[in-house]
Amino acid sequence: MYRICYKNRILPIHLVIMKIIHTSDWHLGQKLLYNDREEEHRRALDWLLQAIEQEQADGLIVAGDIFDIGNPPNYARSLYYQFLRKLLNTNCRHVVITGGNHDSPAMLNAPRELLQALNVHVVGAAGEDAAEEIVVWKDEAGRVEAIIAAVPFLRDRDLRYSVAGETGYDRVEQIRAGIKQHYDNRAAYISKHFDTSGVPVIATGHLYATGAGASGRQDNIYIGNTENIEARQFPELFDYVALGHIHRAQVVGGLEHVRYSGSLIPLSFSETKDEKAIYVLEWSGKTLDQVRSLPVPVFRRLKGISGNLEEVLESLSRFVQKDREGLEPWIEVSVELDRMVPELSTLLQDALEANGGGASILKIQARYPQRQELSQQNAPDLDTLEAEEVFKMKCEQYGSPPDQMDELLATFRELQSWMTEQEEV
Repeated sequence: MYRICYKNRILPIHLVIMKIIHTSDWHLGQKLLYNDREEEHRRALDWLLQAIEQEQADGLIVAGDIFDIGNPPNYARSLYYQFLRKLLNTNCRHVVITGGNHDSPAMLNAPRELLQALNVHVVGAAGEDAAEEIVVWKDEAGRVEAIIAAVPFLRDRDLRYSVAGETGYDRVEQIRAGIKQHYDNRAAYISKHFDTSGVPVIATGHLYATGAGASGRQDNIYIGNTENIEARQFPELFDYVALGHIHRAQVVGGLEHVRYSGSLIPLSFSETKDEKAIYVLEWSGKTLDQVRSLPVPVFRRLKGISGNLEEVLESLSRFVQKDREGLEPWIEVSVELDRMVPELSTLLQDALEANGGGASILKIQARYPQRQELSQQNAPDLDTLEAEEVFKMKCEQYGSPPDQMDELLATFRELQSWMTEQEEV
């Protein structure tokens, strides 16, 4: 039996129609230059709750890095549990939370059984059994509404065993292959145990995918700046891939169904130009009808100001004279100087106060371009130097006494000899 019920299409009576919200990288407990972000995070989570209510979302996916450190402060844990408690009073019936590289799997998993009774499914770390990462959302009648491959951050030990004598390149390739295999195994498990013809199949991930653009300097998951997986390498079974780790909301590899939601608030001054957002996924059966981006309000303005001293002072004046809502803005200053300026911090702070204040300067960086240029001109070419010469220069640079130089050089030669012997073994 059929009926017309959605966007002028003829749909089966039991066709699943759902709204799911995708978010990640809350980093609760984070400090910015020793300043805590508690109030910003509180407002961000309150806004997220309002968005869930207004959208009448059926499900919520949080793709890793709930906390900023493995042992977060008590207020960060309180924010997390308060959010989940308030979430139970909304229309949201399903929740999946996966661990990120900043999260402690043990801490996330501690209340796992209790939360599962409330339909909040937490996967803090990868398990050997694929079934441990598969979450099935069902309605009150027991009908399947969605199938989630809740894949957390995959650590090196989850993917491979170290091999004696392997190169860095070998390690990277093994990690990439291990990630792909992990997702292939989860897709195979779902295909074997479930009928996926009429319901969305969603995967989560907390990793760096080829083509994703980071806002600034972020810690990479594995080694170097290597990509860990390509968007096209996720199994075709997945109708949507909800990613975390990169703090900028974006589509990956030109595939509309593979996305990073980004962080809820800017976590550094390098992210000030990013529009923070969450994604709202609208489903009819297995079809992803629409993905909407909901911008997160700016609760505290982060401002980077750079230039020579005159330009910085002028920019400070203009910035503080603007009327703004929200919490007190934070400013990072980078000023170019041709000479030392005594009490630079006091000078900038006085300029701020003279224009009404209302903001705080968190960091001041003084740069001397002329000195840097001169230093670069006088810098030796390391390619022309022997290792022993470089070692001697570094000892002199760090103030090693001249009368100890012979002993230091002897120790260095002994270490070199030992390393050579180890390479030959």
